[in-house]
Amino acid sequence: MQEVASITPYQLLGGDAVLRQLVDRFYDIMYTDPRASGIRAMHANDSGPIRDKFFDFLSSWLGGPQRFIEKYGHPMLRARHMPFAIGEEERDQWLMCMFQAMEETQMEDALRDHLEDAFYRTADFMRNK
Repeated sequence: MQEVASITPYQLLGGDAVLRQLVDRFYDIMYTDPRASGIRAMHANDSGPIRDKFFDFLSSWLGGPQRFIEKYGHPMLRARHMPFAIGEEERDQWLMCMFQAMEETQMEDALRDHLEDAFYRTADFMRNK
Protein backbone atom coordinates (compact mmCIF):
# COMPACT_ATOMS: atom_id res chain seq x y z
CA MET A 1 0.00 0.00 0.00
CA GLN A 2 1.30 3.46 -0.94
CA GLU A 3 2.06 5.91 1.85
CA VAL A 4 -0.09 9.02 1.84
CA ALA A 5 2.99 11.27 2.05
CA SER A 6 4.29 9.91 -1.25
CA ILE A 7 1.18 10.79 -3.23
CA THR A 8 1.91 13.77 -5.46
CA PRO A 9 -0.44 16.62 -6.38
CA TYR A 10 -0.32 15.20 -9.93
CA GLN A 11 -1.75 11.92 -8.64
CA LEU A 12 -4.27 13.64 -6.37
CA LEU A 13 -5.49 15.69 -9.32
CA GLY A 14 -6.11 12.56 -11.35
CA GLY A 15 -3.10 12.35 -13.67
CA ASP A 16 -2.92 13.25 -17.34
CA ALA A 17 -6.62 13.26 -18.15
CA VAL A 18 -7.60 15.76 -15.46
CA LEU A 19 -4.44 17.82 -15.95
CA ARG A 20 -5.21 18.15 -19.67
CA GLN A 21 -8.76 19.21 -18.78
CA LEU A 22 -7.40 21.88 -16.40
CA VAL A 23 -4.90 23.21 -18.94
CA ASP A 24 -7.46 23.32 -21.74
CA ARG A 25 -10.03 25.07 -19.58
CA PHE A 26 -7.39 27.59 -18.43
CA TYR A 27 -6.58 28.55 -22.02
CA ASP A 28 -10.24 28.49 -23.09
CA ILE A 29 -10.93 31.09 -20.40
CA MET A 30 -7.84 33.15 -21.25
CA TYR A 31 -8.71 33.22 -24.94
CA THR A 32 -12.39 34.14 -24.48
CA ASP A 33 -12.83 36.15 -21.26
CA PRO A 34 -12.41 39.90 -21.88
CA ARG A 35 -11.09 40.27 -18.33
CA ALA A 36 -7.97 38.38 -19.46
CA SER A 37 -7.26 40.58 -22.49
CA GLY A 38 -3.91 41.76 -21.12
CA ILE A 39 -2.42 38.30 -20.86
CA ARG A 40 -4.24 37.06 -23.93
CA ALA A 41 -2.37 39.66 -25.97
CA MET A 42 0.93 38.06 -24.91
CA HIS A 43 0.01 34.76 -26.59
CA ALA A 44 -0.05 33.59 -30.20
CA ASN A 45 -3.35 33.10 -31.99
CA ASP A 46 -2.75 29.34 -32.10
CA SER A 47 -2.87 28.18 -28.48
CA GLY A 48 -2.02 24.55 -29.32
CA PRO A 49 1.75 24.74 -28.75
CA ILE A 50 1.50 26.70 -25.49
CA ARG A 51 -1.21 24.35 -24.19
CA ASP A 52 1.11 21.40 -24.75
CA LYS A 53 4.09 23.17 -23.19
CA PHE A 54 2.06 24.23 -20.14
CA PHE A 55 0.70 20.68 -19.79
CA ASP A 56 4.28 19.38 -19.82
CA PHE A 57 5.36 22.00 -17.29
CA LEU A 58 2.46 21.33 -14.89
CA SER A 59 3.01 17.59 -15.14
CA SER A 60 6.57 18.10 -13.88
CA TRP A 61 5.68 20.85 -11.40
CA LEU A 62 2.95 18.74 -9.80
CA GLY A 63 5.22 15.71 -9.35
CA GLY A 64 4.17 13.72 -12.39
CA PRO A 65 6.18 12.73 -15.44
CA GLN A 66 9.07 15.14 -16.00
CA ARG A 67 8.06 15.92 -19.58
CA PHE A 68 9.02 19.60 -19.57
CA ILE A 69 12.53 19.00 -18.26
CA GLU A 70 13.06 16.12 -20.71
CA LYS A 71 11.99 18.28 -23.68
CA TYR A 72 13.18 21.78 -22.75
CA GLY A 73 15.54 21.52 -19.78
CA HIS A 74 15.15 23.45 -16.52
CA PRO A 75 11.97 25.58 -16.54
CA MET A 76 13.74 28.86 -15.64
CA LEU A 77 10.29 30.39 -15.28
CA ARG A 78 11.32 33.93 -14.50
CA ALA A 79 13.84 34.06 -17.36
CA ARG A 80 11.31 32.61 -19.82
CA HIS A 81 8.75 35.25 -18.81
CA MET A 82 11.15 38.21 -18.72
CA PRO A 83 10.35 39.33 -22.31
CA PHE A 84 6.77 40.04 -21.19
CA ALA A 85 5.78 43.00 -19.03
CA ILE A 86 4.12 41.34 -16.05
CA GLY A 87 2.73 43.42 -13.23
CA GLU A 88 -0.03 42.95 -10.68
CA GLU A 89 -2.74 43.33 -13.32
CA GLU A 90 -1.27 40.60 -15.54
CA ARG A 91 -0.64 38.37 -12.51
CA ASP A 92 -4.24 38.79 -11.39
CA GLN A 93 -5.61 38.07 -14.88
CA TRP A 94 -3.57 34.87 -15.05
CA LEU A 95 -4.74 33.84 -11.58
CA MET A 96 -8.37 34.61 -12.46
CA CYS A 97 -8.13 32.22 -15.41
CA MET A 98 -6.40 29.52 -13.39
CA PHE A 99 -8.65 29.77 -10.35
CA GLN A 100 -11.78 29.63 -12.54
CA ALA A 101 -10.38 26.61 -14.41
CA MET A 102 -9.61 24.95 -11.08
CA GLU A 103 -13.10 25.69 -9.81
CA GLU A 104 -14.50 23.91 -12.88
CA THR A 105 -12.16 20.93 -12.46
CA GLN A 106 -13.08 18.18 -10.02
CA MET A 107 -10.58 18.06 -7.14
CA GLU A 108 -10.49 17.83 -3.38
CA ASP A 109 -10.75 21.11 -1.49
CA ALA A 110 -7.39 20.56 0.23
CA LEU A 111 -5.66 20.14 -3.13
CA ARG A 112 -7.42 23.21 -4.52
CA ASP A 113 -6.27 25.28 -1.51
CA HIS A 114 -2.71 23.99 -1.89
CA LEU A 115 -2.64 24.73 -5.62
CA GLU A 116 -4.18 28.19 -5.24
CA ASP A 117 -1.43 29.12 -2.80
CA ALA A 118 1.31 27.62 -4.99
CA PHE A 119 -0.03 29.25 -8.16
CA TYR A 120 -0.30 32.62 -6.41
CA ARG A 121 3.31 32.46 -5.19
CA THR A 122 4.56 31.40 -8.62
CA ALA A 123 2.54 34.01 -10.51
CA ASP A 124 3.64 36.72 -8.10
CA PHE A 125 7.28 35.71 -8.65
CA MET A 126 6.82 36.31 -12.41
CA ARG A 127 6.15 40.03 -11.88
CA ASN A 128 8.84 42.16 -13.49
CA LYS A 129 7.26 45.61 -13.60
